[in-house]
Amino acid sequence: MTPAELILALVTAQRAGELVLSHRNTSKLLARGAVEVAPRHYPFMVAVHALWLISLWVFGYDNDVNLIALSAYLAIQVFRVWVMRTLGARWTTRIIVLPGEPLVSTGPYRYLAHPNYAVVSGEIAVLPLVVGLPWLAVLFTTLNAVALFIRIRAENSALDSLRAMSTRAAP
Repeated sequence: MTPAELILALVTAQRAGELVLSHRNTSKLLARGAVEVAPRHYPFMVAVHALWLISLWVFGYDNDVNLIALSAYLAIQVFRVWVMRTLGARWTTRIIVLPGEPLVSTGPYRYLAHPNYAVVSGEIAVLPLVVGLPWLAVLFTTLNAVALFIRIRAENSALDSLRAMSTRAAP
């Protein structure tokens, strides 16, 4: 196994595990009365991420590993863990809102409105550089930006609605 294959295998396993965790968290949230917002964009998000990973395997499995880019990618993983730990059972790959619950405002959410999207954007840009594929970094950063434009607008709208409901409910 080449170093690039090892890295890609670890990232693939990480993503598979995250999908399992997301599905579990989504099911529990929906059972508690949460609702999914703007699900129509989700297949596009999945396609972008799946094609990104497949492209990395197809074009980068036997390439040299750039250790500086790898270091940057590993640093991004620290932020990924911080985001996921902060959200806990509320972390999913979908836009799920839980009426009546306060918005998360701790951890990285003190500093950024959407830190998970910053992490994902960094990963999509940096991992191709780890395996020497800058053109994939540009291509998938652009596709991800389109997906996030749609997603962040939908999520902000849903969060604004939750804020308005909690403001009306406050005495």
